[in-house]
Amino acid sequence: MARELQKIVVMGLGYIGLPTASMLATKGHQVLGVDVNAKAVETINSGRIHIVEPDLDILVRSAVNSGNLRASLTPEEGDTFIIAVPTPFKEVDGNPKAPDLSYVEAATRAIVPFVKEDDLVILESTSPVGTTEVIAKIITEGRPELAGKVHFVHCPERVLPGHILRELVDNDRIIGGTTKAGVSKAKALYKTFCNGAILETDSRTAELSKLVENSFRDVNIAFANELSVICDRLGINVWETIALANRHPRVNILQPGPGVGGHCIAVDPWFIVSSAPQEARLIRTAREVNDAKPHWVIEKVRAKAQRFKDPVIGCLGLAFKANIDDLRESPSMEIVEQLLHSGIGKIMACEPNVSQDKVKFPLHGLKDVLKEADILLLLVDHDEFKDIDPQVTKDKVVIDTKGVLR
Repeated sequence: MARELQKIVVMGLGYIGLPTASMLATKGHQVLGVDVNAKAVETINSGRIHIVEPDLDILVRSAVNSGNLRASLTPEEGDTFIIAVPTPFKEVDGNPKAPDLSYVEAATRAIVPFVKEDDLVILESTSPVGTTEVIAKIITEGRPELAGKVHFVHCPERVLPGHILRELVDNDRIIGGTTKAGVSKAKALYKTFCNGAILETDSRTAELSKLVENSFRDVNIAFANELSVICDRLGINVWETIALANRHPRVNILQPGPGVGGHCIAVDPWFIVSSAPQEARLIRTAREVNDAKPHWVIEKVRAKAQRFKDPVIGCLGLAFKANIDDLRESPSMEIVEQLLHSGIGKIMACEPNVSQDKVKFPLHGLKDVLKEADILLLLVDHDEFKDIDPQVTKDKVVIDTKGVLR
């Protein structure tokens, strides 16, 4: 039996929405991508991309040229609506880490006039428990005649930047619906491009499962980051300590760094804390440990800078992880911005994956930074930095938060 092709509206054309929209379009679906960024819409309609992700340019160009993908500032009627917009923080009652659902709510309100009976609404944005029910309420309040006649599911994204296209296809997917019929419809849609297992559940369990995945990693990274601070206090090499401990057959300590960034691990645990503040004690503590690491790095730089009259501090890397251009929640960005405002020396930042228009301070080439810096602060383990000649750094003060230059 031939598979059913649909008209799909994807709300949000960022790191998740654009790859998903393009993937669906190349499978024959008619896809309309919607974004509030007019420049991004124009770029996509010309067959180009506004973000950096390996091979995404080829996929988008193919999808646009096929006539199956186009971008717009406004939604239209469709069979399936996928919401893939940001879920950042906002301050509520003195809590700066409260979940901000304004983008999800705005995207939902935008599609209210276009939803019809038996349509499927999918929330892909990582969200606090109960958010799928929130979008269902917004739609049914705006269109009372559709109460009980529209299907709502949560299918959280779980891809790694730099490997998004491969993981969209290969990773298992969780589909949690408010109804079994909604789960069945979503399963059929994702099966058009997903080779991984499709795992069925209810929407609240799906929401929490995604948050738990990233909280698990955050807790384990916090252990490594705390260990790095302890080793520094005791004058012990943390990288050697971890390598030796990991030779135990049941020990697998992760690698420390300058903190934790990205749109998931640095954010999602706070959504659990907001839902169960009294119970999420370990999750909260892990977040506090990782959030404190950038400040510890800055104090290390400040202490080393005291031996120079006018130190030049070379900062290597701004992205939240290696070999990508993503600056979201990046601890490296936080460190460099605070150093720029600290007045403790001349700051030279080098980020080979980010163009100058993405940041508000000057970027410098690696060769110039290595030549001029008195203090070399390695923040991201980009491939370009792994090949630095030890002879170039031997007369410099080196603070290596990733263990690359040892």
